[in-house]
Amino acid sequence: MPIHYDIGDIVRLKKQHPCGSSEWEILRVGADFRLKCLGCGHQIMIARRQVEKNTRGIRKPQADT
Repeated sequence: MPIHYDIGDIVRLKKQHPCGSSEWEILRVGADFRLKCLGCGHQIMIARRQVEKNTRGIRKPQADT
């Protein structure tokens, strides 16, 4: 069963970014994903297949009440 990715979700990837963070916010979903590093704010475009292969966890953003 494939994981469903939504804009705003936070994904934890297998490898860390050079800044030390391994959590990324999803900004765009499609054949390619645009991800923003939660540590330093760097944005990357990465193929969906790579994201699906390297995802170690996913969480929904916190809802403000």
